[in-house]
Amino acid sequence: MADQELTWRGAAARWDRALFDGVARRHWPAADRVLPRLGRAANHGVLWGGAAAAIAVLGSTRARRAALCGAASLALASATVNTVGKWSVRRPRPLLEGVPEVRRLVTQPSTTSFPSGHSASAFAFTTGLALGAPGWGAALAPVAASVAFSRVYTGVHYPSDVAAGAALGVAAGLVVRRLARGVEEARVVPGDERTATEAPALPDGAGLTVVVNTGSGTAAAAGLDVLRARLPKAEVVECEGPELPAQLVAAAARSTVLGVCGGDGTVNAAATAALRAGVPLAVFPGGTLNHFALDLGLGGAEDTCRAVAAGSAVRVSVGRFTPGPDPEDGSSGYFLNTFSIGAYPELLRHRLHWAPRIGGGPAALLAAWRVLRAERPVRLRLAGRPRSVWLLFAGNGTYHGTGPTPRRRDSLGEGLLDVRLVHGGGRPGPRLLAAAFTGPLSRSPVHTATRLRSLRIGDIPPGTPLAYDGEYTPAPPALVLDTLPDALTVYRPR
Repeated sequence: MADQELTWRGAAARWDRALFDGVARRHWPAADRVLPRLGRAANHGVLWGGAAAAIAVLGSTRARRAALCGAASLALASATVNTVGKWSVRRPRPLLEGVPEVRRLVTQPSTTSFPSGHSASAFAFTTGLALGAPGWGAALAPVAASVAFSRVYTGVHYPSDVAAGAALGVAAGLVVRRLARGVEEARVVPGDERTATEAPALPDGAGLTVVVNTGSGTAAAAGLDVLRARLPKAEVVECEGPELPAQLVAAAARSTVLGVCGGDGTVNAAATAALRAGVPLAVFPGGTLNHFALDLGLGGAEDTCRAVAAGSAVRVSVGRFTPGPDPEDGSSGYFLNTFSIGAYPELLRHRLHWAPRIGGGPAALLAAWRVLRAERPVRLRLAGRPRSVWLLFAGNGTYHGTGPTPRRRDSLGEGLLDVRLVHGGGRPGPRLLAAAFTGPLSRSPVHTATRLRSLRIGDIPPGTPLAYDGEYTPAPPALVLDTLPDALTVYRPR
């Protein structure tokens, strides 16, 4: 058995060296100039960091999240190569005899040969990226393959080193993707809303009208095929932009249940229509982030279909600001997630202004730069007292985690406002950063957090924007924030 093992090892080593020598003898036009430079560009992950930065600026939200997974995959692969691979095998680098001088690196690597760290990093980043954004992954796959091949072409690795590194990189990408999915699945946990209620059971969807915002982040792939298969008699209306509010009002007026597919802003508009019509709401998550659906415990269309068919629902509280987005008609505005005045609405205003001209990523960077250069905070009156704030945040229910605008709620039936203030003074950047490390229910020199049932806000300067559930509108001179406990019936599976 030992002799057989030695025979196999010897054959593999001879085959590996033969491939290495074959590459050394072969000449590809322009490769002598391109491949060594490409390999140097990938040193220390610089090439892939630049790719991630470009995707962050030019790509969609989904692409940016995929690039983050790619960067995490690269970090995992690099750590594995340098702590386990290199020091467990300790294979010497290939001898450079036969490799043309023009291809050789000026500075030869000093580490051991197996596996190839460059190949591991290239395939880890590309795999992590491709699993979340296939288009970007396909665009970078030839670059990753070229980086891996350059390590053999320049004589610093055997082909088996490159193959092992590539396999390790792919494995790292799959591991990170699995961990990311685990985090996403853990995020979809039903809240502890205690007001369970009976709602109309629609086994085949008859009486349900679902308004789909075709302009939302992921509405096209939000599981509408599942909706049509599980609830075949449901009416589906597809629209976007200015048509959306009118379609929601009309659907709520003629339906037993109003359904909506879109992001948090679309869900907000549907909740407003459902509240005014007195009908239950069925939410089919179709946005980029879906905060309300996740806090409710809805992971996708399948969950909502099951709840509608069974008539399973809960009653949730709704935040309200009066006067609403159109102060002249005297009506109230509602928020399912958050309301804010100050830095975030300003950022949203600048981003929406610039996005049609330069794209979403660059617009977000420009907006952040403009907001962080602000010279004056917002001066207003809170509960009758003059205040100066960089940010006023109010959540519909208590949010958990640190910072002025945290992310997760355990209950949507609490009936309280989670109010946080970042005090004015100093510069907005340091103040907001310091508030990000402050506890959710505490006081500090820069940050105050408390829970209230209502809050009066007055003396709001003209032109000050406010934001609610990701939507933006000019603020009225004065308004009242409060909550409507158990105001809205929403479908959720038991």
